[in-house]
Amino acid sequence: MIDITLRNVTLACAASLALLAGPAAAQSWPTKTVSIIVPLAPGTGMDTLVRLYAERLSQSLGKPVIVENRPGAALMLGATALAKSAPDGYTLGVSTSSAMAINPTLYKQVNYDVEKDFVPVSLYVKSPFILVINPALAARSVPELIKLAKESATPLSYSTPGAGTAQHLSAEFMKQKFGVNITHVPYKSSPQSVADIVAGHVSMAFVEAGLSLPLIREGKLRALAVSSSTRLPTLPDTLPFAEAASSPGFEAVSWHVLLAPAATPRDIVDRLHEEMKRILAAPDIQQRIANLGLLAHPTPSVDGVNQYMRAEREKWGTLVRSLGLAGSQ
Repeated sequence: MIDITLRNVTLACAASLALLAGPAAAQSWPTKTVSIIVPLAPGTGMDTLVRLYAERLSQSLGKPVIVENRPGAALMLGATALAKSAPDGYTLGVSTSSAMAINPTLYKQVNYDVEKDFVPVSLYVKSPFILVINPALAARSVPELIKLAKESATPLSYSTPGAGTAQHLSAEFMKQKFGVNITHVPYKSSPQSVADIVAGHVSMAFVEAGLSLPLIREGKLRALAVSSSTRLPTLPDTLPFAEAASSPGFEAVSWHVLLAPAATPRDIVDRLHEEMKRILAAPDIQQRIANLGLLAHPTPSVDGVNQYMRAEREKWGTLVRSLGLAGSQ
């Protein structure tokens, strides 16, 4: 009985000391360089945007904020590195719906636990896709495309940069929603998959804005809808899919989220959250986001981001399982 009482007292004291140490540590943070792990190569839209706000963060924190590019393993190399980092506020990381909501179901082995290894700091942009078709197709709206797909003697086809990618799941989400039969043609890269739509070898695809916008403007692709719930500033005359297809609630987007290791002191997380809200609200940053073909997204609270990410994992995980792709990669 005495041993149990002493143990309880010891645990209580340790917990109290941890609570006291947290705010003290947070007040002295940062005292050195802060790193942000980016899971894509330099020069990508994600990398460009991170470097923009890293510079502003550096100014407000009074310490350098540097970008570490760790591309590879379907964005999971960066996530794994972040999960193994010290939870002291000096290593942060950016991730997307692929690594946080799709890959945990799609891949046999994922070396991080989305629920346990991270705490979100800010979900600051959404990355919509544009539903594009070859201009020779006799469809000028989503309903016309769906009608054409249902009535075509030979199935229409859609291209993607690979099975299980966000583009693939967006198209399958549309197929399930409207009961259409469209054949999947996977490629090894997005440029290859889009080139064959332009050439007329494939009918359609959900494509990143940055890749498709120049071809749309040149008349080589026809845009029918954007996959976000709001219009894309760089393509203002193209309706959101939900509106174009009279399908409320339809949204199939990727997103960028800034994360910290799970045990990072909450004071540090909260400070970063507020700094990101302020930085991303700046008009020039908003314009740069639009120029990259992305949608600025006012971040929910830390708890709100967690709820959104859980909903996305359920949504895309369910679809991956229904397609028989669970553990296929």
